[in-house]
Amino acid sequence: MNQEMKEQLQHGKGFVAALDQSGGSTPKALERYGIGKDAYKTEEEMFDLVHQMRARIITDPAFTSDRILAAILFEKTMDSSIEGKKTGTFLWEEKHIVPILKVDKGLDTEENGVQKMKPFPGLSDLLDKALANHIFGTKMRSLIHSYNEEGIQAVVNQQFAWAKEILTKDLVPIVEPEVAIDSPDKEKCEALLHDELKSHLDQLEEGQEVMLKLTIPSKANLYKDLSDHPRVLRLVALSGGYSRKEANDLLAKNQGMIASFSRGLTEGLSNDQSDQEFTKTLSQSIEDIYQASIN
Repeated sequence: MNQEMKEQLQHGKGFVAALDQSGGSTPKALERYGIGKDAYKTEEEMFDLVHQMRARIITDPAFTSDRILAAILFEKTMDSSIEGKKTGTFLWEEKHIVPILKVDKGLDTEENGVQKMKPFPGLSDLLDKALANHIFGTKMRSLIHSYNEEGIQAVVNQQFAWAKEILTKDLVPIVEPEVAIDSPDKEKCEALLHDELKSHLDQLEEGQEVMLKLTIPSKANLYKDLSDHPRVLRLVALSGGYSRKEANDLLAKNQGMIASFSRGLTEGLSNDQSDQEFTKTLSQSIEDIYQASIN
C-alpha cells in the first residue's frame, strides 16, 4: 500500500471526485454534458467521448490536490491514457490525486427491496490489473430501495465479503450500500444500515481498513461514530441524485463526512464551453463541494 496515498486520503482536506459512470449511466452523463445519442453509433464511440470529457476535467487547471484528494475511475478510464500516461498514473504523478477503481459490474435485479451487486467471478483478475495501474483502492455499489431487514443485511454481507477479498490484495475497498433518496423508508433503512455496518466493522481484524460511501442521512450525523471507527479510513457521501446545492447543504450538516460526488461535480459543465468558461464552472463546483466537505 502506498503510505503517502493513505495519509492523503485519511487526513487530507478536500473530497473525492467520482468520475466512474458505467455503461448504463454514461449516456445520461454525456447528455448533461451536451453530447446527445446521435453523436455516437457504438458503445466504443460512446466510451471514447466520455473519456474525452473525463480527460478534460482531470487535466483542467482547477482539478488539483489542493481541494481533491482522490478520483474514482471506471475500468475503461483506467485502461485509457491521458497525455501519454495511463489515467491512474497521470492522476498521481501529475496531479497528486489518489486513483480509485470502481470494481462492481452493476446492480442485480431487485429482491427484498434491494439490489445487490451482480456476481463477478473476474474480481481477482481485475484487482491484479488495478495494482499494475497504480490504483490505491476500489469502490462497489449496491442500492437499497425500501426497508427489508433480510435485504439490507444481504447487501452489507455481500459488500464486506467483497471487501475482505479486496483487502487481501492490499487495496482499500470503498463499501457503498446506497439508500435511494426517494425511498419511503429512508430514515428507517439508514438506522438499520448503520447497525449492520458497525457490526461488520467490529469484526474486521486490526490493520484491515475500509472506506464507507453512503447516502447523506436524513438524520444529521447518524454515521459520525462510524467515521471515528478504527477500521474506517474515511467516510464519504454520494450525491444520490440531489442537485449540487442540495447535496452540499445536507453534507455540511454532517461532521466527519466528505463528498464523493459524480453528478454534483459535473453539473453545469458543457462540451461547448470555452476552456476559460469550463475552468471557471469547474472551479466553482469544486470550491462549493470542498467547502461543504471541510466542516
